[in-house]
Amino acid sequence: MSQFFQVHPDNPQPRLIKQAAQIIHSGGIVAVPTDSCYALVCHLDDKAAVERLRRIRGIDEKHHLTLLCRDLSEIGIYARVDNRVFRLLKATTPGPYTFILEATREVPRRLSHASRKTIGLRVPENPIMHALLAELNQPLLGATLILPGEEETLNDGDAIRERLEKLIDLIIDGGACSMEPTTVIDLTGGEPELVRQGRGDAARLGL
Repeated sequence: MSQFFQVHPDNPQPRLIKQAAQIIHSGGIVAVPTDSCYALVCHLDDKAAVERLRRIRGIDEKHHLTLLCRDLSEIGIYARVDNRVFRLLKATTPGPYTFILEATREVPRRLSHASRKTIGLRVPENPIMHALLAELNQPLLGATLILPGEEETLNDGDAIRERLEKLIDLIIDGGACSMEPTTVIDLTGGEPELVRQGRGDAARLGL
C-alpha cells in the first residue's frame, strides 16, 4: 500500500520532501507532479527499482527513460553537450522539454538506449520536483505517468492513488497539473529533430 503526501505546489513542506527522498533511497517508486504531467520516478542507481518502473509502465529497455536534472551543469555530467546544444538547452530550460542526447560514461549502461548509447534528459520547472532533486543531490530517473494500453496521462493525485496504490510506494499529490507530456527533441544529429510534440513550444527551437 503506497503512502500519500499532500504537498503544497509552491512551497513544498521540507519534512515531506525529506521523507519522499528517503523512500526513493530505499528503492521506492514515486508518482510526482512536474511542469508537464505527473511522472513515475526512482533512484538513478537502483537497478531493481528501474526494472520495476519499466514493468509498471509496460515499457522495455528500448524505451528511453528520462533523467530529471536540477540544472544545465548537471545535464553536462550525463550527456555530451557542445556549444550548439548548450545554446538550445539554455533557451528552453527549465521547462517542459525532454532532450535526447549522447550519453557519457556517467550514465549506467542499462539506462542508455540499448542500441544508440543515448539518454533522455530534462530540467523541470516545478517547485516540488526541484525540492526533491535538491534533497537527493542527484538526478532522478523517470517516465511519464501513462499506464499500459492507455493514451492519456494521470494528472490527479486521487486518481493515481486509485489506480496505483498497490504498485508504487508513494504518491506526492501536488494538485492537478497539465495532461500534456513533454515535447521531445532529438539533439544527436546535425539539426534538432522533433520526436514528440507536447506541452513545450517546438518553435523555440526553430521547429
